[in-house]
Amino acid sequence: MRWSRTVQTVDVHCAGEIGRVITGGVLNIPGATMAEKLDHLNRVDDSLRRMLCSEPRSAPAGSFCLLVPACDPAADVGLIILQPDQAHAMSGSNAMCATTALLETGMIAMEEPVSTVTFDTAAGLVRATAACKDGKVVKVTLDMPPAFVAKQDAVIETAEWGKVRYDLCFGGVFYALVDVDQIGLTIAPENARHLATVGVALRNLIAAQEPAPHPTTPALDGLAYVMFKSDEPDGGLRTCTTLRPGRADRSPCGTGSNSNMAARHARGRAKPGDMVVSRSIIGGEFVTEFVEETRIGPYAATRNRVSGQCWIYGLSQIGLDPTDPFPQGFTLSDTWGG
Repeated sequence: MRWSRTVQTVDVHCAGEIGRVITGGVLNIPGATMAEKLDHLNRVDDSLRRMLCSEPRSAPAGSFCLLVPACDPAADVGLIILQPDQAHAMSGSNAMCATTALLETGMIAMEEPVSTVTFDTAAGLVRATAACKDGKVVKVTLDMPPAFVAKQDAVIETAEWGKVRYDLCFGGVFYALVDVDQIGLTIAPENARHLATVGVALRNLIAAQEPAPHPTTPALDGLAYVMFKSDEPDGGLRTCTTLRPGRADRSPCGTGSNSNMAARHARGRAKPGDMVVSRSIIGGEFVTEFVEETRIGPYAATRNRVSGQCWIYGLSQIGLDPTDPFPQGFTLSDTWGG
């Protein structure tokens, strides 16, 4: 066996959503800041993401958590999220996966009952507080990047659903938050394929008209996802983030939960100290706590904490043979969509 590249991962899921944490084979990414590293992966050299996230080495489901040396001395490690569409600045479920992998494998020493890991991300520092018992991480609480509403009740004209209202929010990446009843569906497992197809179509329509500029960091510009949402009878939220090329997030979505709290605050439905339970399409739960008000550029913003749990399910070694005809992988529409 001869490989020209080798990558080791700890394979984790967060409430069902896969986050494969890269623990070996990548030394660093060019860039003086995490935003520059993110920009390099998206605009200069996309080969690592394509190799890992495409067939035959992967599939549309799940993400890879890229760990690199932190640029900010206040952080323990840098974090970038590699997904089938592009590299992203931040993901709550994936940050929880990375925390769990780092502590449960001993890459960062676990201290019971509480351990902390601080991530340097392009969206800012994210502090993870892990509740630990008997060598297991039983809960991860993330101090998320400030979340804000950039546009409230924006409208996109569609041929199939008429006018669809959305809130453009930032919670680590940009979301269009859409009340699911506007498309005549409920957030339920049997609707996952339809929700994913509609969500990606809406995302592409909105992104074609809405540049979603970040007020301080251009590397964060651009709409990432549509998240469908509906209120639960107990005051919680049922959510479904839809991801390109066309699937439903299995977790309640951390950056989406962060965005949702900002949207609730903007409508006068949340105040510091409030807590909201977000439930995924398969019933997993995150808890979001509204910590305090702040500002990002011209926007009123919220600082929130999001909590959940992860489980390690495997260890992997991924290699690239120098004669492999698909060094950057490939995609086919039967699996990956158009």
